[in-house]
Parts: sequence; C-alpha cells; structure tokens
Amino acid sequence: MHDFCALYEQLDRNPGTTARVAALGAYLATVDPADGAWAVTLLLGKRRKRLITGRRLREIALAASALPEWLFDDCHAQVGDSAETIALLLPQLQLPEAEPIERPLAVWMGERLPAIASLEPAAQAEAVLSTWASLPAGQAFLFNKLLTGGLRVGVSTGLVTRALARVAELEEAEIAQRLMGGLEPSAESFTSLLAPALEGEAVPASRPFPFFLASPLDPAQLASWDPSQWRAEWKWDGIRGQLIRRSGSSFLWSRGEELVNESFPELVSLGEVLPEGTVLDGEVIVWHPGEERPQGFAALQRRLGRRSVGASLRRQCPMAFVAYDLLESAGADRRDEPLRQRLERLEELRSVLADSDHPERGRLRGSAAVPLGSWEELEQQRGRARLVGAEGLMLKRLESPYRSGRRRGDWWKHKLEPLHLDAVLLYAQAGSGRRANLYTDYTFGLWSHPPGDADTTGDTAGDPNAEGSEPQLMTFAKAYSGLDDAEIAELDRWIRRHTTERFGPVRAVEPLQVFELAFEGLQPSNRHKSGLAVRFPRISRWRRDKPAAEADSLATALNLLEGINHQG
Repeated sequence: MHDFCALYEQLDRNPGTTARVAALGAYLATVDPADGAWAVTLLLGKRRKRLITGRRLREIALAASALPEWLFDDCHAQVGDSAETIALLLPQLQLPEAEPIERPLAVWMGERLPAIASLEPAAQAEAVLSTWASLPAGQAFLFNKLLTGGLRVGVSTGLVTRALARVAELEEAEIAQRLMGGLEPSAESFTSLLAPALEGEAVPASRPFPFFLASPLDPAQLASWDPSQWRAEWKWDGIRGQLIRRSGSSFLWSRGEELVNESFPELVSLGEVLPEGTVLDGEVIVWHPGEERPQGFAALQRRLGRRSVGASLRRQCPMAFVAYDLLESAGADRRDEPLRQRLERLEELRSVLADSDHPERGRLRGSAAVPLGSWEELEQQRGRARLVGAEGLMLKRLESPYRSGRRRGDWWKHKLEPLHLDAVLLYAQAGSGRRANLYTDYTFGLWSHPPGDADTTGDTAGDPNAEGSEPQLMTFAKAYSGLDDAEIAELDRWIRRHTTERFGPVRAVEPLQVFELAFEGLQPSNRHKSGLAVRFPRISRWRRDKPAAEADSLATALNLLEGINHQG
C-alpha cells in the first residue's frame, strides 16, 4: 500500500491538473495490475461498503488511550475527520509491539480489511491496534479510511481517464467506454482496460456509453449562433439514464453508473419492446398516464435505491422513460452521426413501437422540440418551464455528435431562475475538512404564519399553525453553501456568542439572523416538519437589513407551491 499512499499524498498536495495527471500516469504505468485495478476503483469513488463504523474505530482508540472522551471530541472538532484524528493521536495510544508490514493494496482490499471486519469485537480490537502499530502515520490514515469506506481522493473521472489513456496510448473516449459500468477489481480487468484496441472488439452486453453532459449557457453567446441550427428541449426533473436492449436482456443505467433495474422494473420490461441492439439516452421520471406534466423529483426519490418495488408504490409513482437520443440501433454505434440524424432514427423507432401491444410500451415518451424561431423567444420559452414540470431548457446543436463527458460547445442547459424566500437561522453545526472548526452547516426556519397576526385570546395556543395562534419558527431547509470565507468567519463568531442550547454537535442560536435562500423547487412532504421538501437550497445573501419578524412564513412558501401547481 506504500505506493498508493504516496500517490494519495501527491494528489492531496498538488491541486493542479498537469501535476495530478503526471502523478497518476507515473503510478499507473508501473503498478502491479491487481493493485492498479483496486487503485482505479478507489480513485473513481467506487468504494467498498463500510466495513467498520467510525464510531467503532473511535471506541478502539479510546480504550487504548488515557485520553478523556471530551479531549478526543475537541481534537475531532479541530481536525474534522475521525480517521485523521485517530491517525494523529496514534503516538498517544498504548499499542502492542508489532513489526512494520507492507502488503499490496489488492491484499489489503481483498483479504486483510474484510478479515478484520469479520472478527468478534475483542479480536477485532486487537487486530486494529496491531495494524496501527505496524503502519506509519500516512498508511494508518489510509487504513482507517479504507476500513470505514470513507476514502475520497478528490480527482475527477476525467483526470483518471486522461492518465489511463496516456499510459495505454489510447483515445480518452475508448478508456471512458471501457470504464462504464464499473471495473472489476482484478489483475485481468486492469490488463484488459489498458490493452490495445482490437478491430471489431465485442462490448459486454450490459455496458452503457459514457454520458454526454451539458454546460450552463451564457446567453451572450447566442448572438453569434443561427437558431435554425439548434434544437431546444425541456430539461426534465428526473435522473439521466440509458435504456439498453442487447443479447436478449434489458439494462437501465443511471448517470452515476449504477445499474438500477431493481428500482424501476417496469422500465426494464419496457426494454423488451426495443429491437435487439438498441441504446436510448433519456430521463427516468415519474409520469402518471394521461397527465400532461410529470411529477417532481420528490416523487422519484421514493423509488431510488429500492431493491423491490411493491404494487402500491408502482401505482403511486408510475415511471416513464423520456427518450431524447438514440445511441445505438441494430447493434451499430450511432454516436458519431449528427443529432439530426439520430433523432430521425429515434422517431422511426417510436413509430414502430406505437403499434406494439406490449403492456409497458406507453412508458416510452418522446422529448418534443420546443418551438424556437429566434433567440428572443428563448427566454419566453424558458419562462414556461414550470408550466410543463421542467427545470428549464436544453439547447443542442443539430449537427453535433454524441460526445462523452462535459465537452463545451454543442449541448447547453438553461435552467430556470431559482425561487427565493427569506428564512431565519435556527441551528448551526461545524463543517468538515478545512472548515472543521467553523460553523458552516445551517438550518433555517420560516414563521408558522406572519408575526403580528397573532390573537392574544389564547384560544388556538395549542396549534402553532392555526390562524390567530402565536407565530413560531418551523424548520424549513438546511444549507451549507453561498457565503464567502469572510462571511463564514463573521457568522461563526456570531453563532458562538449567541448560542442558546447545544444538542451534541449542533447549536441552537437566537433567532435573529435572516438569510435569503435560493432553491430550485418545492414539493409537499410528510417527512418534513414544515410539510415541504426543498430542492437544492443554498444561501443567496445575508439579509442584514431585515429583522427576523419580517422573514417569510410557511404561507408564503405554500403560495409559491400553489403558484407552481396552478401554472401546471
């Protein structure tokens, strides 16, 4: 593991792209194939499941030290990471005598770590302590992270792909394609990953194509483009997916490279309608038959990650696949064809399927073009997005091939302007990493109803939401982004001076500070105290000019939701 630890330290010290690609290339060019397979798996974030909890490691460390628990907690608060805190405190622990050891990464991942995780508590503690004693600090830190499943290397898939392509002397697109669907952590898989390309090489039936990703649109660019050469579509509020029909089987992949067949069995059945050798790119979304617009992301979340889906949930959250590109047909890769031609093939396919009597064929929907005669119409059309249940618009060049990754120039996303509400800061919690000693995670509340509307008779005092009762602040959303470093430091000082209660790592504060929150959408939710689920909340500004009594109420939020639904 020594070489992987050295690579991790290089990547951590050098944020520059050139230095990182060079470090990755140097490591991957000489690594043992079995270690290389595990290294790529870890670098890409395809981590194993947690083998031991951070709490268990902490128990083992505390039992082997004379440190009081409060001191460990204070150290953790400064460092922000349990694995790193323990690695730094190893000199303070009473560790057994142990000879230094060096095992290959593949042995650690495939044998040693699972073996430690399977031991009974006493033997497990002994094995962990012995391992700590035999490793230098850097490797002990990695051991802790790998054991708890919390290793995050901080390099993008693009950088890893670029480094692998240089080592193998292959095109990046070829490496990206080979990596899709995951890499089996074995010497054979790593050797195959870097092997020269062969003419007519067979692709595993289940393997998806690398996704082509859009970039945010800068409207200033439009003036130099001919609108007739572009296609506008709705940007749907689901998850990106590829529906594959090959070798008599159907496969549904998410953009996160997860096979999600179990969560969406009706879409897997839909795949049976497709001709052999077909791959569609599109949106997995909840859409009730006969309705003009789909449901929001909150409905889709009820289906995500499920290993089995009952009949009741299928009825409540019926799935559809909105196809907006055809990547393969009749077993032929169509990605190099212009979008215009791929769309023609897709429409021909949909026409053929329209005559099918398969019970799931109605789940396949097309993504119609949004009329766009001039660029002046673009903003008008974007303003209609909530009418159709979309997040905004996609803009695609009609002559564009289907590329891999986020390649600027051909596909753009033009999302709606966010919604805004003014909310009151209620709770704060320390962050992690370099912000572990600062309060950076915030919980905000809205008034149950506007202050000043209270009825002093007390007849409705038992119901905080009842008209005439005393207004109360109800938790509404959490956010941890949107402030700059100076604002975070200033707010941190304020939080420490205005704490009213502590609940473990969380501080309740005086409800005085107002912040404008920006978010993408609202959905009714029984799981939230406010009755609302907020989509992508973040802080847009600190409202120093506004007292807490003038913050928004749940009624305002419900009016926003009603307005959205009424538009639809």
